[in-house]
Amino acid sequence: MAKNYYDILGIAKSANKDEIKSAFRKLAHKYHPDKKGGNEAKFKELNEAYSVLSDEKKRAQYDSYGRVFNDAGGSGGATQGGFGQGFEGFDFSNFNNGNGFNFEDVDLGDIFGDIFGNARPRQKRGRDISIDLELSFEESVFGVERKVLLSKVSFCETCKGSGAEKDSETFTCTRCNGKGKINDVRHSILGSFTTVKECDACFGKGKVPKKKCAVCKGVGVLDRQEEVRIRVPAGIDNGEVIRLSQTGEAIPGGIAGDLYIKIHVKSHPVFRKDGHNLSMNLNIRLTGALLGDKYTVRTLDGDIVVKIPEGVTFGEILRVKGKGVPFEDGKSRGDLLIKISIELPQKLSKKAKEMIEGLREEGI
Repeated sequence: MAKNYYDILGIAKSANKDEIKSAFRKLAHKYHPDKKGGNEAKFKELNEAYSVLSDEKKRAQYDSYGRVFNDAGGSGGATQGGFGQGFEGFDFSNFNNGNGFNFEDVDLGDIFGDIFGNARPRQKRGRDISIDLELSFEESVFGVERKVLLSKVSFCETCKGSGAEKDSETFTCTRCNGKGKINDVRHSILGSFTTVKECDACFGKGKVPKKKCAVCKGVGVLDRQEEVRIRVPAGIDNGEVIRLSQTGEAIPGGIAGDLYIKIHVKSHPVFRKDGHNLSMNLNIRLTGALLGDKYTVRTLDGDIVVKIPEGVTFGEILRVKGKGVPFEDGKSRGDLLIKISIELPQKLSKKAKEMIEGLREEGI
């Protein structure tokens, strides 16, 4: 009779991946043969069930045909996970034979990542840091290069982070025997639990220099002030964030974190950004609107003369090409959009009134 993997794990057929994993974790701890009261046959069966149901392709085959078609062989052609599959390198011997164990300060994600065979080595990475940078409106439009002085943990300039004197030989770390990791036993009222942590003598490298760097004392990093160059691209907006990779804080035996720069752009009394275009308002006289006129307008590039067409209307927009925000290619720019506002006189002289009356009579 074909095995019912769902019954073996005690789950419903509709169980999702998290429910399958949770059920397996619980039962694997209960029946592991290294534990008091463990059951090797039951444990093999659990492992077989989990190896099928945790794999989408195998699970689909099992649900459809009651078996899994692969090269693993075994009873009925279904996958037989076999004792130990996915458990290489995991030590269950420290579960105190059923007397309890302490999960305090233990990353179960890492532990079960090893159990389930999907653990990936992760390179050590320093802490990310963030700063704020204020720009003028002009700097945000055209871009700018700034230098900032940061106080942070940085790689030693003398040894370039190696922790060794120049041309110094290295030898195997005696504390971890070259493994880069050591066992860390933690005790509690429930018992003890052994985890693996980075060796604090070689910082995970497995080797130590014969002559340590005199500046950083062999650590490879130290607190110091570091000047960082920030290139702000043209057209950046208020609130945008620039990320400088590996410019954050350093860590022994790893790579530096990232530096995040949040941009704050000062507002401009005249101009506003609208994508790659710049917008502004221009107040003109009534006579200029009726008869046309010329106005000198101060732009971010200097003064230009704008010709107001005859009969321009309130709210009409005049476009001046190539006076906006630079594009990413650095070869072209957006436009300057000038919104017309017509100033109406608050008081009229007797002569002006007579002239306007004349216009009214003509139907204007």
